[in-house]
Amino acid sequence: MPARILIAGGGIGGLAAAVALARRGQSVEVLEQAPAFAEIGAGIQLGPNVTRRLKSLDLLDGALKLAARPPAVAVRDAQDGSLLARMPLADTIERKYGGPYLCIHRADLHGVLLEAARALAPRVELSTGVQITQVAARGDTVCVGAGAEHAWEGDGLVGADGLWSLVRRRVSEDAAPPRATGHTAWRALVRIDALPAALRSSEVQVWLGERLHAVAYPVRAGAFLNVVVIAEVQPGGAWVQKPDPADWDQQADLAALLAAIGKRCDGVFPLIEAMPQWRAWLLNDLPPLSGPQDMVRERIALLGDAAHPMLPYLAQGAGMAIEDAVALADRVGTGAAADLPAAFARYAAARWQRNARVQARAQRNGEVFHAGGARRMARDAALRVLGAHLLDNPWLYEG
Repeated sequence: MPARILIAGGGIGGLAAAVALARRGQSVEVLEQAPAFAEIGAGIQLGPNVTRRLKSLDLLDGALKLAARPPAVAVRDAQDGSLLARMPLADTIERKYGGPYLCIHRADLHGVLLEAARALAPRVELSTGVQITQVAARGDTVCVGAGAEHAWEGDGLVGADGLWSLVRRRVSEDAAPPRATGHTAWRALVRIDALPAALRSSEVQVWLGERLHAVAYPVRAGAFLNVVVIAEVQPGGAWVQKPDPADWDQQADLAALLAAIGKRCDGVFPLIEAMPQWRAWLLNDLPPLSGPQDMVRERIALLGDAAHPMLPYLAQGAGMAIEDAVALADRVGTGAAADLPAAFARYAAARWQRNARVQARAQRNGEVFHAGGARRMARDAALRVLGAHLLDNPWLYEG
């Protein structure tokens, strides 16, 4: 008899888990707090470690139709725009790691997952407008409540409810809340054919500056350019009157962005100025996982940002959620409800160290990307000499 597994959160991680579990014969219900299944935000990068998982779920072909497949990543100096290093992607990285490197809009990837989940009905049920207020474990059952009148029961619960996860508090009752990093991300999206020819590129472009960096890459089959500027500013800076740390899609404008970055990004200023609109996101995180107990407690498991939020300096937030989803389904397999606690424990044991390493490396990358003074000079010299070797991540892409 298959288990009935509830999933809190219908984002990329939650839907990936629903698809992976249902494909192994489990019964799943996804509880999403929004009134409809949708994804906001902008682009994300998917390394070969992630695209191999999408292929295992028969989702890669759908993603390929909507994604861009950049030929290379180019790293430049943010001040003068000079090239520091370039690493080939496309066929080169696919031959090396067995999967393509893709850039895709979050909403497009979410749509691929949602279509797959709907196709798996009735093994997958999708419920919206569920504002979870309490989680309780009672013997062999997990109960999820949404107000006084609505409750769901399952044999297990997967918390995929993001950085500000309520389910996390049930796994680790003394867990600290997310911490402000002092970093803010500004995001913009524009049609590439609306840009001057000099600003168009099919590559992943990265500009490194003191206390900031910028990234630009194509999405939506190459028709749009996704631009992100991340700068170290004080939380609640002048760009917004009353910042909400839980809102990762706040309105911003060019004047506020320029006030935050000053003269530190002249090499990418023409691209920044060409963006029609900016959105802002205050970055928060948690310390790296300390052990499997941070991801699982009996019949409750966490995945993605609910378990291990990470800064975007390794471009692996969505990727680790998808890795988690596949690993969770692999451990649950076709097992019965009685097997869930042991399966969840195996999942946490298999995942926590890799996730902790990615969290720690993302934090370190932020320090390297934003370095100043002598450390910046040493970084740039190393990139000019070693180039692609420093940009590659075999430990990550092979995993």
